[in-house]
Amino acid sequence: MPVLNEERHLADSVARVLEQEYPGGFELVLAVGPSKDRTEAIARDLAAADSRITVVPNPSGQIASAMNAAVKTARHPIITRIDGHALLPDGYLRTAVRTLLETGAADVGGVMAAEGITPFQQAVAWAMTSPVGLGAAANHTGGAAGPADTVYLGVYRRQAIEQVGGYDETMLIAEDWELNYRIRAAGHLIWFTPDLRVTYRPRASLGALAKQHFRYGRWRRVVARRYPETVNTRYLAAPIATALIATGLVLGVAGLIGVGTGAPAFVPYLGFGLVIPFVYAAGVSGAAMVLAGDLPAGARARVPLVLAAMHLSWGAGFLTSPRRLAQRR
Repeated sequence: MPVLNEERHLADSVARVLEQEYPGGFELVLAVGPSKDRTEAIARDLAAADSRITVVPNPSGQIASAMNAAVKTARHPIITRIDGHALLPDGYLRTAVRTLLETGAADVGGVMAAEGITPFQQAVAWAMTSPVGLGAAANHTGGAAGPADTVYLGVYRRQAIEQVGGYDETMLIAEDWELNYRIRAAGHLIWFTPDLRVTYRPRASLGALAKQHFRYGRWRRVVARRYPETVNTRYLAAPIATALIATGLVLGVAGLIGVGTGAPAFVPYLGFGLVIPFVYAAGVSGAAMVLAGDLPAGARARVPLVLAAMHLSWGAGFLTSPRRLAQRR
């Protein structure tokens, strides 16, 4: 479990792990980063209270280095990645390991079951599990069991992680996806099963959501540069929409200025560029009205803003991602 600034959630997350009924025995390794709250003290107290818990330092605070430190410390041949704010359901480990053995996969995982508490979080959770939000990836929207490019969290055969050299510590985001790509490239199977569902709490504010998806977009561009064969229309949809909307706004504003400044006759026609952002705004609003009808009114009203923040922040991150991020150190 990579842990950083998880004072609010760590004890609950650890409790859900320790409550697992798994006949083979297990340990929990907490890789603790330099937190600004009481996370480290809580982790030490938890370890002192239960011999199954081990705490290891993660000075960088990054997930990839945390996972490498935890894997090096762990003693067992199966490695389960758990987030510091995730709540494992009953039977998670038992189901995951059974699936791992039955399928022969190197990694199995399931659904990031986003659940919101506030109206804003409920809107984000809906968007995360809708094709018009993050796309149709099974680890967000669910689906039938079968081979997958990646899965949420993941239960791995330790040998597969070690064979490909562990987590790439230059990947600050999308480290799981990148590891699973190398595992698949080595000839192993990644398996998705809807039987594994882990509760996920979405970001609680618009700013936090936009920052999260901007970073996602930046690092997806890194993946695209390293592995261009993985680029598909789903990943390009948000960058293309963002570029078109930005172009439409620039042209539209130029056209409106031209109307009042006596610019050449063709300039005012640039104002029609505003049609692009208006069409997009109508699209996300229509999606909220038609597809999000089961949400409470307060959450449904926030869906268009949430969709726009996710799409445009992701797209802007992808378009502005600097090449230096793709350089392995």
